[in-house]
Amino acid sequence: MTKNESAARLSFEVFPPNTDVGTSKLLTTLDELKSLSPSFISVTCSNKRENIENTTIKVADYVTNVLNIPTVAHLPACALNQKQVENILKRCAELNINRVLALRGDLTPDLSTPSDFKYASDLIEFIQSTAPDFKISGACYPECHPESQSVISDLHYLKQKMDAGCQEFISQFFLDNECFYQFQERCALSDINIPILAGIMPIINRKQALRLLKTSHTHLPRKFVAMLDKYEHNPIALRDAGLAYAIDQIVDLLTQGVSGIHLYTMNNSQTAKAIHAATASLFEEACSTH
Repeated sequence: MTKNESAARLSFEVFPPNTDVGTSKLLTTLDELKSLSPSFISVTCSNKRENIENTTIKVADYVTNVLNIPTVAHLPACALNQKQVENILKRCAELNINRVLALRGDLTPDLSTPSDFKYASDLIEFIQSTAPDFKISGACYPECHPESQSVISDLHYLKQKMDAGCQEFISQFFLDNECFYQFQERCALSDINIPILAGIMPIINRKQALRLLKTSHTHLPRKFVAMLDKYEHNPIALRDAGLAYAIDQIVDLLTQGVSGIHLYTMNNSQTAKAIHAATASLFEEACSTH
C-alpha cells in the first residue's frame, strides 16, 4: 500500500434534492465541503430509472469537474437493466467519473419492470466485466442486513460482492462502535480483506431522531437513548449533543485504526464542518504514522 492508500480517509455522502431550490442549496453545500478536502464525495440515487443521469450523475459531474473532488456515483441494481448500466457507465467515463457504488437498492411496489440484476453482486460482476477500469464500492451492514437470514448468510453475500469485483465496502451508519468492531472481526475470519469505511450519521434534530427510532434496525446504546431523552425538546442542546456523540465515535474509530470515515451529511455542510474541525488533526496523524 502507498501512504495515501493506507491512511484513514474522511469522505462525505450527499443526496440529489427533488427541487431546483434544493439543487441550488446542494451546490452551495458542495462548495463548502470542498474546503474540507474529502477523499471523495458519494452521490446517492433513487430507484427511479429515468432520473439517475439527470440527478445522481449531474451532481457527480459537478463534484468531479467543477470542484475537482473524486466522486462515487450510486447505482441501484434493482432499478436498472444491462443497457441502462452500460449507458450510465459510458456517460460517467465521458465525465471522468470512474468510481461507483453498486447496491441492490430498496425494493418498492412501483418497480414493476424486472431488473437484470437480482443482487448487488450481479451488478458488480457486470460492471467489472464490461468496464474494468471503474473502481467499485459496495454497501455493508455492520449489524447484518435487515433481510438477511443470519449473520453467516450476510457474510456469504459480502464475500460474493468482493469476489465479483468490489474493492471497498462503505458501511450503513451505526451508533455502537462495538458492533462495527465485531463486524470487522467476522469479516476477517471470512477472508473479506478489502477496506471497510465506517458510516457515521450525526443525529442532530428531533425529526431525524424520531425517524431513526421508527424505521432503523440500528442498535441504540444506552448513552444514546439517554441523550435523546434528555435533550429531545431542546433543539440546540440536541444538536450539540448529537455532534459530540458522532465526534466521540469517530475519535474511537480512528484510534482503533479504521480504514476511513464516511460521513452521512444529510446535505448539511455545517455539520460536516463542525466534525472536521474537531477531528482533522486525527486524520493528519493517521497519515503521518503510515
